[in-house]
Amino acid sequence: MADIARGFEVREFEARTAKAQARMAEQSFDGLLLLSEPEVRYFSGFHTLFWQSPTRPWFLFVPREGKPIAIIPEIGAALMRTGWLDDIRTWAAPQPEDDGISLLTDVLTPLADRGATLGVMKGHETGLRMPLGDYERLMSGLTGLHVRDCTGLIRDLRMVKSEAEIEKLAHICAIGSRSFAQVESFAHAGQPFADTFRAFRREALAQGADDVPYLVGGADQGGYHDVISPPSMRPLQTGDIMMLDTGATFDGYFCDFDRNWAIGRADDASKHAYDTLWRATEAGLTAASPGATCADLFRAMMSVIGEADGDVGRLGHGLGMQLTEWPSHAAWDETVLTENMVLTLEPSMGYGDGRIMVHEENIVVRDGAAQLLSTRAARELPII
Repeated sequence: MADIARGFEVREFEARTAKAQARMAEQSFDGLLLLSEPEVRYFSGFHTLFWQSPTRPWFLFVPREGKPIAIIPEIGAALMRTGWLDDIRTWAAPQPEDDGISLLTDVLTPLADRGATLGVMKGHETGLRMPLGDYERLMSGLTGLHVRDCTGLIRDLRMVKSEAEIEKLAHICAIGSRSFAQVESFAHAGQPFADTFRAFRREALAQGADDVPYLVGGADQGGYHDVISPPSMRPLQTGDIMMLDTGATFDGYFCDFDRNWAIGRADDASKHAYDTLWRATEAGLTAASPGATCADLFRAMMSVIGEADGDVGRLGHGLGMQLTEWPSHAAWDETVLTENMVLTLEPSMGYGDGRIMVHEENIVVRDGAAQLLSTRAARELPII
């Protein structure tokens, strides 16, 4: 397994901040208040599982000039100090009556006093990640402050990955690919499906993943009907079509792709669905070039899927520090692809009596042909 460095050089965060500040100047933002884990980590490098606890809020302020300021619970101070930020303000959280609000007010009051504009993410796929009551109390004390949505600014930055980010994404996709390659060695008829999940998680960890926080799938006779339910103890049976879809992580970056197998034998309808989706993915790969739009990718894949029955939604999305990121390959998404965007291609279709099949690969948009990050799935439906 390749030795990939963890974390990033300081110049990575300097470049991200400089790009944000240039766009802030263009869009007349005087500062950005970031509250959710991916955005705080994007600008600070602060990487911890402690975000899984809802008890404490975490704040990062990005000024028009200079380094970001961290306003965080004291429990995170030691880790934050290992990064590149100098101004780290803390409180002994949790303090429900004042969970960082006074410190945050101190940072934002100079902006309010001069009627400045603060960016807060308000758009689709965002969340406040602090108590609404605290947010309302904060803003009530900053009456001169103008608050505008900065979702587009942050989204545009995060959609295009640096080569250092792509290296991590390629690494975790390789781990996912090696893990899928071992499925035929441990999955078999008679094995409870939940045990198949456990075996896959063990394999991914053995291959070098930090964690496997996302693993879903389905298995049933002649095709699966659901891809998001927890696995049951139902044993795999000859004639089942099985799918596993993993979001394994390395250093805070996700892979997100799936693989399909037949147990013992494959029926003709499932073979046809697999072939259709494999060809739809090829069409998406061909269409994924700078200047095309996400809607173009959707139409390219749908031109193949249209040969089969069934309705489909979006056919892929962005990928990075989150399992799913903006944009969406959908008819309504006119986001223009640019070099170094990391995406999933995820054509899906319904067939037979309520059965579905999903096929997914991970790619990076390059100047020319797209680069596969996941190892391409077998051309024909594999049989275990």
